[in-house]
Amino acid sequence: MSGSAFPVTTPLPPSPHPPLLVPSILAGDHADLAASLETVHRSGVSWLHLDIMDGHFVPNLTFGPQTIRDLRRRSRLFFDVHLMLDQPADLLDAFLEAGADLVSIHAELDLDHATLLGHIRSAGKQTGLVLNPDTPAEAAFPLLDQVDLVLVMTVQPGFGGQAFREECLDKLARLHRERLDRSLTFRLEVDGGIDAATAPRCHAHGADTFVAGTAFFKNPAELSARIAALGA
Repeated sequence: MSGSAFPVTTPLPPSPHPPLLVPSILAGDHADLAASLETVHRSGVSWLHLDIMDGHFVPNLTFGPQTIRDLRRRSRLFFDVHLMLDQPADLLDAFLEAGADLVSIHAELDLDHATLLGHIRSAGKQTGLVLNPDTPAEAAFPLLDQVDLVLVMTVQPGFGGQAFREECLDKLARLHRERLDRSLTFRLEVDGGIDAATAPRCHAHGADTFVAGTAFFKNPAELSARIAALGA
């Protein structure tokens, strides 16, 4: 599918949230994450995105709970943790205890999502649900009243620097319509190929939370200004 059932020429009602830039530390310097974290701090943002990959659910390995714990000692940012794990329940408590503020799990996993989301919330944390590019918006509908955030992947998860997938715009619009129709307030987040060109298009389709890695670390000030302007 190319294009969108809800093109940008047909304005949607606004999101209930102002636009928020969330830098992804995955695109930072893995030999000096402290320096990358300082770049994030200097940009003035309030959230940090952390991609947790196990080498099975996605073909890459990233951070464990110890890395989250060490970053937490250096930062008061809101930690937005995206679990890309075959068995998220096995390590969930470790990430919650390490300093995650919000934990997102994938809709594609064969597990009891409601129970896992309830466990996250019982720990005093916020909850998120993630949809891969080929997963329809409707897969999230039964759980929308249990989450604080829905993350729409606009690339196949696993590696940064991929090209934005246009067909995901329709999914954003469908989720935003459902949010409005049901008077829900979850954040609608996008991740994958997000930059100064793609962020406004996602915003026009309902997105309010923008994860950016490569584009952020290339020019933090430019992207920060572009996202802020979306709320003007």
